[in-house]
Amino acid sequence: MNKMALGFVGVVMAFLVISAVVVVSQGIGINNTSIKFEKDIQAQYGQNKNSYDNYFKKVQESAQIPSKYSDDLKSVYTAAIQGRYGRDGSKATWQWIQEHNPNLDPSLYRQIQQVIESGRNDFQSNQTTLLDKKRVYETFIATFPNSVYVKFLGFPKIDLAKYDIVTSGDTEQAFETKRADKIQVFSK
Repeated sequence: MNKMALGFVGVVMAFLVISAVVVVSQGIGINNTSIKFEKDIQAQYGQNKNSYDNYFKKVQESAQIPSKYSDDLKSVYTAAIQGRYGRDGSKATWQWIQEHNPNLDPSLYRQIQQVIESGRNDFQSNQTTLLDKKRVYETFIATFPNSVYVKFLGFPKIDLAKYDIVTSGDTEQAFETKRADKIQVFSK
């Protein structure tokens, strides 16, 4: 072979080696990024469970306080009445007494409402984060040239449907029927 042919073969070989290094490097990068996205989605889903569980525990614990307070109030009120009038209460036909009886503090119920609202807001924020992580990953694996690499590498390796957000039956029905009725807060 002459020098020119050898030079041409050398340039072609160098181009092929550089191309192979680029393709392998890009494949490694896409593999590592896909793994990171999947781990982020799994971790966020775990955080959603944590947030939801914590929310319900706070509501349950807060709701027990008014119940306990109500029971205590009932005991105090019963003891006060029995202390004034005896076990069977007053037998008077007319009684002109101004009493100061204990009251159930409505702020306890406002506290429960605040716990519920705060928990719902925190959970919604976590749900939104999960949706965003899934969107970013799904976009990443669908775009070229990533789509070629991820198919070759076998991504997604997790079932993305398993990591959907939590909704209510009413919400699912509304989206299925394309109809949402007004919310009835108080019964008629």
